[in-house]
Amino acid sequence: MVAHAVDVTLDVPGDLAPYQAVAIFPKVTGFVKSIRVDRGSHVRAGELLAELEAPELLAQRAEAQSKLQAAEAELAAARSKLDASTSTYDRLKAASATPGVVAGNDLVLAEKAREADQDQMAAIQQSVEAARQALSAIAQMESYLNVTAPFDGVITERNVHPGALVGPASGPDSTLPLVRLVDDRRLRLVVPVPEAYVAGVTEGTPVAFSVAAFPGRTLTGKVARISDAVDVKTRTMPVEIDVANADGQLASGSFCRVRWPVRRSGPSLLVPSRAVATTTGRTFVIRIRNGKTDWVDVTTGLTVGAQVEVFGDLHAGDDVAARGTDELRPGTDVRTVPAKAGS
Repeated sequence: MVAHAVDVTLDVPGDLAPYQAVAIFPKVTGFVKSIRVDRGSHVRAGELLAELEAPELLAQRAEAQSKLQAAEAELAAARSKLDASTSTYDRLKAASATPGVVAGNDLVLAEKAREADQDQMAAIQQSVEAARQALSAIAQMESYLNVTAPFDGVITERNVHPGALVGPASGPDSTLPLVRLVDDRRLRLVVPVPEAYVAGVTEGTPVAFSVAAFPGRTLTGKVARISDAVDVKTRTMPVEIDVANADGQLASGSFCRVRWPVRRSGPSLLVPSRAVATTTGRTFVIRIRNGKTDWVDVTTGLTVGAQVEVFGDLHAGDDVAARGTDELRPGTDVRTVPAKAGS
């Protein structure tokens, strides 16, 4: 028995998923005025997908505009009043430089009136700013009536037509998005790698795969993201492979057969597959030492051609029986004969 580096390729399933996907819902409640895309439409980021109309927003904007104008008019009146009280105070203060011309109490009253007008103007300025912010918020809400694409992609689903009532929390179609958009220029090939084969997975490793739509054609991608956590339900670790799809030939959701490379970090002990015996209670190989047999419990790993990986109390150079059987009991005297090539 000798130790060999194990470098094999396994056939595992995988699924192509879009690199980006989003269900687009409206941010405000309204009626669909027009929708410019349908299933299969290719769109660019920022492109208009649908127009909504909400008459109540027009009324809210008019009301907010009126409140802003009233606040600005009140601010103008307060500014004029402050200018007048400031002018009065300045004249009285200048006149008070001549003894006996202005009573001291009159100057104090003028100063207090000016300070009160300053405070009133500051309060009205805050009201104007609040009214301006309210108008800006309504204008922002109105901009939500135009639904645009957040990124380049293709429309894969459309659920509404003109006249439909839609919104984030109301309407008969509120549980369905207006449209669904996916970015298919680059795809994620998601591979659930079995727990036994996750060791040695590194980013950038090229991986080959095939899809049913292109029989006989081998495609490639590179490992891009590793979850580094095993799913306790399936005992697999999801790994994502980036797949370029600029020509759009590959469809998201396609099932793939992935040729997953498995490489051990060090040499493995390999024995002929027939050398491993299995009984009800144990799996073992028969080691021959000093002309006598000995059962050695093992666990098996990868199959490499006619040989299989074994793990147990074995070492490179040990002699094992070419065919394992429970009929050959421990302690039996045997004579070893070199195995034939390929056996």
